Amino acid sequence: MNDPLTPKPFDPIRFTRELCEIESTTYHEGRAGGFLADALAARGWDVEKTPVEQPLDTPEAGERWNVYAGRASETPELVFSTHMDTVPPYIPFSEDDEFVYGRGVCDAKGILAAQIAAAEQLRAENYRIGMLFVCGEERDSAGAKAANQAPKGNRYLINGEPTDNRLALASKGALRAVFRTTGRMAHSAYPELGESAVHKMVEVLGRVLQMPLPALEDIGPSTLNIGQIQGGYAPNVIADKAEAQVLIRTVTDSGPVREQLQGVAGNQATVEFTLDTPFVRLRAVEGLPTMVAKFSTDIPALSNWGEPLLLGPGSIHVAHTPHEKLAKKELLQAVELYVKVAKQLLS
Repeated sequence: MNDPLTPKPFDPIRFTRELCEIESTTYHEGRAGGFLADALAARGWDVEKTPVEQPLDTPEAGERWNVYAGRASETPELVFSTHMDTVPPYIPFSEDDEFVYGRGVCDAKGILAAQIAAAEQLRAENYRIGMLFVCGEERDSAGAKAANQAPKGNRYLINGEPTDNRLALASKGALRAVFRTTGRMAHSAYPELGESAVHKMVEVLGRVLQMPLPALEDIGPSTLNIGQIQGGYAPNVIADKAEAQVLIRTVTDSGPVREQLQGVAGNQATVEFTLDTPFVRLRAVEGLPTMVAKFSTDIPALSNWGEPLLLGPGSIHVAHTPHEKLAKKELLQAVELYVKVAKQLLS
């Protein structure tokens, strides 16, 4: 006869579905965090919910928090961590025999489910394990920065992102720059009476695209994306302001790249740096395939949570797209890999 106090075996595929059915785009993670905390507490974990600052002043945004689970009486040796927020827009969950689909299945709710499954196996074998699930990774790592103020003293941190179940040897940094130009509004039939902020921006961004960027032989080149451009009012109005957001994936210290961006702005634009996540090198584990993550993660913001590793199921190529999916087989393989890596580290 089953003990009614003993939780049922954990099903990571089912849990992925339950979590993905809750919309949790960045700044709207509250419901997902509450569900996660309740589910872990019901499975016998000691759960802490730590508030994370909410920058949106709207009733529907609500509270948000990080969720930590472990044993209250012990210091964990290893902590699994990933994020509960997703990029917009929300895409409903669906599945077939082979795959799960929808927003967050690989970035990173399926990863989260695999980490819980691995943590439960390790806990059953008396390993000291914790789990940290955070807000805000997709925007500014606000949850990770808050968590870094209260570490648990663990030796290792296994961070989860889609790496095709390969250990990342490095993770690129992210430098976000906002360019702003100003001008003087006028009727477009008389351009001599105005000064176009949009024209200035076009010239500045042309120089941005011509910038030589650092590269490392074993990592690859830095990459650049002009993701947003805004400005002006109408085609027949000389624009008096314009703004553009640029994101560079860095492979070295960001200092020289900052200087380049300020140089190309010259006296035509101002530059504000709104995000600077550093490039990091990571360790390998014997017997596991490796890769280089061309994206950035929460790892630099969790510097007080032990030596980091980066590993997770799913492909970054479908993350942030309308076609996000994760193979069920790969999700279950990730559980085995997380257990294997943890045991090798702790042996």
